[in-house]
Amino acid sequence: MTVRRRAGGALRYAAPALLGYAVIRLLGLGVLFLWAAVDGRDAWTLLAGRWDSLWYVRVVEHGYDFTLTAPDGRVLSNTAFFPLLPWLEEAVSAVSPLSPGHAGLLISAVASIAAAWGIFRLVDLVYGRRAGVLAVVLWGALPVGIVQSMAYSESLFTALAAWSLYAVLRGYWLTAGLLAALAGLTRPVGLAVAAAVWIGVYAAFRRGPEPGSRLRMAAAVLVAPLGAAGYVLWVGVREGSPLFGYLDVQGAWGNGFDGGLAFARFVGELIVTTPPAGLALAAGVAGVLWLYVLGVRQGQPAPLLVYCGIVTALALCSSGYFGSKPRLLMPAFPLLIPPALALARAKAPVVWAVAGVLAAGSAVYGAFWLHGSGPP
Repeated sequence: MTVRRRAGGALRYAAPALLGYAVIRLLGLGVLFLWAAVDGRDAWTLLAGRWDSLWYVRVVEHGYDFTLTAPDGRVLSNTAFFPLLPWLEEAVSAVSPLSPGHAGLLISAVASIAAAWGIFRLVDLVYGRRAGVLAVVLWGALPVGIVQSMAYSESLFTALAAWSLYAVLRGYWLTAGLLAALAGLTRPVGLAVAAAVWIGVYAAFRRGPEPGSRLRMAAAVLVAPLGAAGYVLWVGVREGSPLFGYLDVQGAWGNGFDGGLAFARFVGELIVTTPPAGLALAAGVAGVLWLYVLGVRQGQPAPLLVYCGIVTALALCSSGYFGSKPRLLMPAFPLLIPPALALARAKAPVVWAVAGVLAAGSAVYGAFWLHGSGPP
């Protein structure tokens, strides 16, 4: 069988997941553009011209030599933003009429489909086709799913992470390591993908590696962390502190890791001042933790648990802007496997009803969110 025929067969097999995902995202974009037209706003600016999207464009336009002084005197550097997305934006804009920001939208569109395909292949490999389709649907219908269609790095990172994890479970060690390295050039949490590669290699060694695979496994272990570690070290050298320079840059942005103390205080204060919102937020955090526990109890493969655990811990235990936590949790797609398995056991009318409600809710909330505070 030729590569072309195999790719065609794989695409047809994944078609229900990809089609369902595309419909959900198009619904979200349609509601956003309609809302923007009624509100007199430019939807393209909401998607590609605000918040982090601007900082990625500044990397393209100024390299890593752009800083901005905040009103309180903090010096914000664009070295806080990892380079793979702006590199791709620069490459696409160089060979097309698209601006770097609009190139970012194209990259996210392609990457989001690649992420959906990777999530499907991964979940299908472990739990079957129906669960894979539903995991993709749930990922697309997340309340902040609109970020998957923005000029942000979440879609690109999730695509690289999902396919790296798939490669780990299939024993494609060099592919897994290279994709992990690229994920590490996309977001700091790329080290979670490297950790998944390491635990996958460890598990394979315990089972007894296949003949001739030891060298590939060793290469994967070495290559996987190079993206994140290399960029962090480079920023550190620029800042005059190889080990802590990147943390200093993030600290200027108000980002750090405090074990969740600041977030816990925020939730507690919100419960006191605005009980409905505070209790809803606390319930949401408890739900995230419960989904992870369910994944453990359901016996998810160790690389998925390690990856998801690190992504979830970094999202919930960081001290940065608390409104960004739902967005930071988006790459933790293994959290969606337990509800996907539950839906897979339900009858078709129930599945359609749940998917429809979630997709509509995501579309409306995404439009509302981008017209308000939006992702930081």
